Amino acid sequence: MQRQTPEQLRADVARMSAPTDGSAPASQSSTFGAAFADLRKGAGQHELWLQLGWQDIKQRYRRSTLGPLWITVATGVMALALGLLYSMLFQLPLREFLPHVTVGLIIWNFISGCIKDGANVFIENEGLIKQLPSALSVHVYRLVWRQMIFLAHNLVIWVALVLVFRINLGWEVILAIPALVLLAVNGVWVTMLFGIIATRFRDVAPLLEALVQLMFYITPIVWTTHTLKEQGGDVAERAKLAEINPLYHYLEIIRAPMIGQDIAGYHWWIVLGCTVAGLLITTVVMRQWRFRVSYWV
Repeated sequence: MQRQTPEQLRADVARMSAPTDGSAPASQSSTFGAAFADLRKGAGQHELWLQLGWQDIKQRYRRSTLGPLWITVATGVMALALGLLYSMLFQLPLREFLPHVTVGLIIWNFISGCIKDGANVFIENEGLIKQLPSALSVHVYRLVWRQMIFLAHNLVIWVALVLVFRINLGWEVILAIPALVLLAVNGVWVTMLFGIIATRFRDVAPLLEALVQLMFYITPIVWTTHTLKEQGGDVAERAKLAEINPLYHYLEIIRAPMIGQDIAGYHWWIVLGCTVAGLLITTVVMRQWRFRVSYWV
């Protein structure tokens, strides 16, 4: 594909962000209707955020020999290192533990990317927000799309593990598809929510980065709840604390079917409940402060 010049990219952005129905941009009023209209308009401008997302990938790996393959290489090396280390520490079979760590790390990269990058999504797009008549949600969809591209690259590692370890996958693996869709929906509200808050309060972004690092260690990625439960006693009781962490349930609805494990139905209900609650909170935040973002950036 021919690389676009900055002038050509700006021209394409302006063309795709312009209203297609000949009407003026919707009034930025503090109503729920305006908030939903922003989400619908942003979804309708899919050509814009799809192209911008691809442009982000190409710009990030510009003049690189491997290009986007570095995404897969970096994740694969990290998963292998963590899998080997913690399998020896916990005395777990590498055949079972490495897929657990790898898929968990792949999903975690998406979640942490939406949180940390989402906090700066509007700040980094200050120029586009102030100069182009696009919906605010375009920048959110752009970031989530970019994170989905990263996730798709990393899924190559999962395919390799399935082939190497001959993981027995049943029909349950199909459940990973709606789970990924649900993860993307959550990525939208997480990015929008933290993006608006962090644009107003600039200290939120570094705080979120520290919290994400902490959540990595208390989420069963490099450890398993089954290992703790097998030890019995107080250790088994402490394993139940993982149930309080909502990110654990997000991981389970995707990881379990992808590594051939059974999944309890309550994980789905918790994720659906968190999704509905998150969307409601984000809608309220959009209604109240969405139209002020262009003044805060």
